[in-house]
Amino acid sequence: MTVFDHCPRPPHWGLDWDQLRRAYGWVEDLHSCPQDALFHAEGDVGVHTEMACRALAASPEFRGLGERERHIVFAAVLMHDIAKPSCTKEEGGRITSRGHSGRGDTMARKILWRQGVRFGEREAICGLIRHHQVPFFLVDRDDSRKLAYRVSHIACCDHLALVAWADGYGRRCADDADQQRILDNVALFREYCDEHECLTQPRQFPSDHSRFQYFQRDDRDPNYHAHDDTRCEVTLMSGLPGAGKDHWIRSYAPALPVVSLDAIRAELGIDPAAPQGRVIDEGRQRAKQHLRQQTSFVWNATNLSRPIREQLITLFASYNARVRVVYVEAAEAVIRDRNRQRKSPVPERVIDRLLDRWTIPTTAEAHAVEIYID
Repeated sequence: MTVFDHCPRPPHWGLDWDQLRRAYGWVEDLHSCPQDALFHAEGDVGVHTEMACRALAASPEFRGLGERERHIVFAAVLMHDIAKPSCTKEEGGRITSRGHSGRGDTMARKILWRQGVRFGEREAICGLIRHHQVPFFLVDRDDSRKLAYRVSHIACCDHLALVAWADGYGRRCADDADQQRILDNVALFREYCDEHECLTQPRQFPSDHSRFQYFQRDDRDPNYHAHDDTRCEVTLMSGLPGAGKDHWIRSYAPALPVVSLDAIRAELGIDPAAPQGRVIDEGRQRAKQHLRQQTSFVWNATNLSRPIREQLITLFASYNARVRVVYVEAAEAVIRDRNRQRKSPVPERVIDRLLDRWTIPTTAEAHAVEIYID
C-alpha cells in the first residue's frame, strides 16, 4: 500500500483521516506536534494537515487534474509538514519549525522509496514538499526570477501553487488578514510563473550551457546564448552505495579515467565511517590534474548531498569543464544486499546517514543529468 491508495477520488472525493492515522506512524506523529498560534490557530500539525487535505479534495482545480497528477499533489499536501515533529522547537517564546521543508523532502523520499513509488512520481512529490513555502514569499524576494526558474527545474510550479493554496487555506490565523495575505501571494506566484514561462514546464534556455551559466552566475540574462567554451567533460556519479555506479562506469564509460573515492580510501587504508578529509583532498588533487590537462574523466562517489555536488561542480566549472551528472538507483533490498557482498562493505550506519542527506540531482545544477533506475 502507498499513500496514493488514500487519495480522494470521484465520485465522492472522501478522505478517511482516521485510516491514515492508523496506517502511518508519521501521520499520527503530526498530532503531537504543536504550532505557533499566530499562523496556526487551528491546532497541531495533524489538525492543519487534515484541513489542508480536505481543502484540496474539495478544490475544483484538484478534481480537474488527471489521476497521476492528483496522486502527486495529494501526497505532497499530506506530507508537506512531515518533518515538523523533528524540527519544531521554541525560540524566544515562539514555536518555530525552521528547516522542515528541506528535511521533509528527504524524509518523504525514504518513505516513498520503501513503498515502491515510481521514481518520477516520487521526485515530483519531493520537489513540491521541498519548495511548498516558496509561493508564500517569492514575490517579495529580490531574486524572485532566478528562484522561480530554479524551482521550475525541480517541481511543477502549477502543482506547487495548488499545494501552497491548500496549505494556506487549511489553517486559521490569529489575524484573518495574515491568511488572506498568504493566499494572495500564492495567486501572485502563479501569475508570476505564468508570465515568466515556467508555470507548467521548466524554464527553457537557449542551450544547456546557457542554463548552466545562468544558475552558476549572478550576472546572466536567461535569454543570452552563452558561448560554449568547455574544454572537457566531467561525469559526476551520484547514488547510494550498491546502487550500480561502478557497473554504469564499466558499461558506459570504460575508457575514461576514474577518480574513485572508494579506491582512494582503500589505498590510504581509511575506514568509510572515519573522517574523509584526506580522501576528498586526494580526490580533488587527482581531479585537478585531469582538469589542467583538459582530460575528460569520471568522479565516482555517492554525491547525494546537494552542497557536496555544488562544491565539486564549482571546481569543475572553474576549469571550463562541462558537467554531466549520472544518478543511479536501486531498491533498498538490492543495495543493502550488494553492499554486504562487497569486499569492503560500507557500514550500515553510514548508509543510514547518507539516506538522511539524500537529494536527487536536477538540471538546475549541471549541463546534463541522466537518471538510471535498476
